[in-house]
Amino acid sequence: MTPILSLHDLHFRYDGPQGREALAGLSLALTAGTITAILGPNGAGKTTLLHTMLGRLRPTAGEIRFEGRPFSAYSRRELSRRIGLVPQSEHAAFEFSVLDYVLLGRTPYLGLLEVPREEDYRAAEKALATVGIAHLRDRTVTTLSGGERQMVMVARALAQRPRLLLLDEPTAHLDLSNRGRILGLMGRLRDEGFTVVFTTHDPNIAALVADEVILIRRGRVLHSGPRDEALTADRLGETYGLPVRVVQVDGHPIVLTQETSLSDEVDLDAQLG
Repeated sequence: MTPILSLHDLHFRYDGPQGREALAGLSLALTAGTITAILGPNGAGKTTLLHTMLGRLRPTAGEIRFEGRPFSAYSRRELSRRIGLVPQSEHAAFEFSVLDYVLLGRTPYLGLLEVPREEDYRAAEKALATVGIAHLRDRTVTTLSGGERQMVMVARALAQRPRLLLLDEPTAHLDLSNRGRILGLMGRLRDEGFTVVFTTHDPNIAALVADEVILIRRGRVLHSGPRDEALTADRLGETYGLPVRVVQVDGHPIVLTQETSLSDEVDLDAQLG
């Protein structure tokens, strides 16, 4: 089966040929209808990788294919209709209502200076309902909590009706309750047929929701495969450069460092919601 997105021998350098190489010969393939966690330490190249998957960054070398076709075969607008991104955070420069902010996700479907149509409003309302925040539709984005803003950014991406949804550290800086909401939402989106990819530096977040895990370090893939095959002590130790233990709790692998004990870990049931 053709992967929904594949990358072959991908390289990317910041600041030209002499700059830092953030991606160094990276290759991977994403299976449609799954949740994939891109896991690695800070500075591993996770965010850079997402932005190349989105088409926002052009690789220095290598090839990216979406549904079997090279990125070069798609226009910017076509890619924007197929791939959506939820960033870690975003500053709202204007006093948008939540509904108007989510409507920005319909931009790839609108012509220059064209105003949203009825179908665009329907798509935005459906995205709000899918995320479970329809009650916030008339609130101003700047008045929302951090967790609510994260859900609104997800709704905006869903309004694009993408086939592939990318999330950059979606649980970073969230409390336990909002973290559980985001993880639960990712599971529901997969069940509805979306392909979901998210970055994280926390292997225990990947263990909670991911079907597939890609371990990266210094811009290279160290391992890619099913969650339980990737989240082993040896592979995680290589990825993070420190010894770890992996234990099973309620069918989920839990990663412990030498400095933590099982009692220090978060409640799985609370995170899953």
